[in-house]
Amino acid sequence: MEERSFLKPGISLAMLIAGIVMAHANVGWFAGGAPRIAWYIVAFLPVGLGVMKEAWECAMKGDVFSEFMLMSVASIGAFAIGEYPEAVAVMLFYCIGETLQDMAVDRARDNIKSLMEFRPDHASVVTATGIVTKSPDEVAVGDIIEVRPGERVPLDGVLTTPAAALNTAALTGESVPRTIETGGEVLAGMIATDSAVRLRVARPADQSAVARILSMVEEASGRKAPAELFIRKFARVYTPTVIALAALTALVPWLWSLADASFAYDFSTWFYRALIFLVISCPCALVISIPLSYFGGIGAASRKGILFKGGNWLDAVTRLDTVVFDKTGTLTRGKFDVVKVDDKAHEGLLDVVAAMESGSNHPIAKAITEYAGSTGVSVTELKDIPGYGLAAVAGGSRWLAGTLKLLDREGVAYPEELASVPETIVACARDGRYVGHILLADTLKDDAIEAVARLRKSGVGHVEILSGDKQALVDKVADTLKVDKGYGDLLPEDKVKHIEALKHDGRNVAFVGDGINDAPVLALSNVGIAMGGLGADMAVETADVVIQNDSPAKVAAAIRIGRRTRRIVHENIVFAIGIKLLVMVLGLFGMANLWAAVFADVGVALLAVLNATRVFFDKKDSFK
Repeated sequence: MEERSFLKPGISLAMLIAGIVMAHANVGWFAGGAPRIAWYIVAFLPVGLGVMKEAWECAMKGDVFSEFMLMSVASIGAFAIGEYPEAVAVMLFYCIGETLQDMAVDRARDNIKSLMEFRPDHASVVTATGIVTKSPDEVAVGDIIEVRPGERVPLDGVLTTPAAALNTAALTGESVPRTIETGGEVLAGMIATDSAVRLRVARPADQSAVARILSMVEEASGRKAPAELFIRKFARVYTPTVIALAALTALVPWLWSLADASFAYDFSTWFYRALIFLVISCPCALVISIPLSYFGGIGAASRKGILFKGGNWLDAVTRLDTVVFDKTGTLTRGKFDVVKVDDKAHEGLLDVVAAMESGSNHPIAKAITEYAGSTGVSVTELKDIPGYGLAAVAGGSRWLAGTLKLLDREGVAYPEELASVPETIVACARDGRYVGHILLADTLKDDAIEAVARLRKSGVGHVEILSGDKQALVDKVADTLKVDKGYGDLLPEDKVKHIEALKHDGRNVAFVGDGINDAPVLALSNVGIAMGGLGADMAVETADVVIQNDSPAKVAAAIRIGRRTRRIVHENIVFAIGIKLLVMVLGLFGMANLWAAVFADVGVALLAVLNATRVFFDKKDSFK
């Protein structure tokens, strides 16, 4: 069904209700056969034509016994025995269910942006006459381009300006900006941090890092078949079965009468029973309650800040036995915080460093200045040493603040154990002597530990971390969270291979991430879950489930909502099929007439729909 609004179902519903009212009110012109038939045919067309067209197209492709065919046969059967309202209701219920399902999918997709928006749409090319803005596709290999602070690099290239810090988190997941030396490779998707950089283009746009990752996403998506809802599988068996049984209901008694002359065969009686059988067999309870159950599950999840991109992913999360997290921005905040200040040798160390960093936009500088607050310290002769740190004069002394490489370069001795510290260090020296350091780290989100604990409680037996950060840092986070394994120093291709290996071992894997580098593994995993609050557009678009508030604990909530929805779906399936079979048997023996068939069909459908909405209207905070 391509129609995704309630306009056509609304027209049919209005005409159906009007027809029933006129019939009960004995409206004169409506009592005649032709006007009544014509009225219900017109009511049928808005919802019936599309389904019958789908039935025909499926049949032409070899899928004769689709759910569309079952809807069509049941409707035609109802028309044949004069139950015109039932014929309209069959298609009406089906279309409402399909429309609700489509609306749920659209609601999730409306909250995400286009996959291609991540790719920069322009490049600043340096020419003899100045800077010219071009499309990345128009830039030739060997051209020089400029990238200003805060801008994303549009093409792969080689750095031609002095060493600079670039944010690589979107590509590698590293929380610390990477310092790239002159002549070093700069990849499309990186972000210039605190100074403008120039680079010589090394590859055309269609071969850049972004293009390669996009290609990986496309390939991974193609290898992952979407889960199929129960009703479609069920109809492939159910439809031919009930059609065959209905035909046998009219045919077998006739054959019996040929063998036994004492048996009086009345064609109209048995044909009537066969049509009753068809009407009873119409699975209205299933075709509306199953989509409604998924819609209810999607709605309940949305209220918790979890967006499912379709009911099939509600099914998929229930089968997960392994959850793999990205680290930076997923389990951690994705920003630096000062976690320790070692100033035993100089108590004013923090204030001096904050004063030195006050004019920088670098993430480390921002973290230190925010932590220190107002210092009142003034510095002079401030010098930026790209790739190393800062030098300045404060209180008549020459200060250094930066990486351990800065102290090595200046010949300043420092404790050997600092080299093995996994966190980011701003080492400080005064007048050529080490006086302490500031330790910064990308701290864990408040609910990161709780997220892993809830997954364990939900029955997920295996939890891992994959990251582009240093292995030592990943090990520390893995130990804190008590996950099974943590892997660091990974590129996007490494993450893809790791997920493929887990799936090859028979695991049902969910990957939870937030960056462009996570897009390929989000697409490849059985269920891709993206952090939507601060996550990259590409990750959000590629994922099957989106956590809107970036809370990792919502992953366990998503699993619980999926399981609750599946349980309701199974209840409706068992209930609807059980009642249908009972009334079918009664109908075959003449113990149930058409009114009983209609009552059983509509009543079961109503109860199934009420059950389907339980998950959405549940007031208990059971999905925390």
